[in-house]
Amino acid sequence: MTFTAFIILAQATPAPAVRPPDQGMNMMVWMIFAFVLIYFLTIRPQSKKQKQLQEQIASLKTGDKVVTNGGIHGLVANIQDGPTLTLKIADNVKIEVEKSAVTTILRPATETKAA
Repeated sequence: MTFTAFIILAQATPAPAVRPPDQGMNMMVWMIFAFVLIYFLTIRPQSKKQKQLQEQIASLKTGDKVVTNGGIHGLVANIQDGPTLTLKIADNVKIEVEKSAVTTILRPATETKAA
C-alpha cells in the first residue's frame, strides 16, 4: 500500500518553476507600448483639439457665427471681459452665454455674404 503511494507521488508533476525575469520585462515593455499607443491615438488629439478651440474662443470678435453646446446658433453681439458673451439669436433677441459653452465657430457673417 505504501509502495503504491510512493509511485503516485513519483509520477506527480513537478511544481511550476518561477517565471524567468525576461518574461516580466517583456510584459513591462508591452504595457509601456500600450500606454504610448493610447496616448497618441486618444489623449494627444483630444488635447490638441481642445487647445485649438480655446485659441479660437480667445480670438472671437463681434459678428462671428457660433454654435453653443446646447445647439443654439447665434451671432456674437458683444464680448465681455469676463467669462460671458452676448449672442444675437433672432431680431431683438439676445442671450448671454458662457464663453466655454461655445463648441463651434463658423465663418463670420461678412464672409458668408461675400461667398
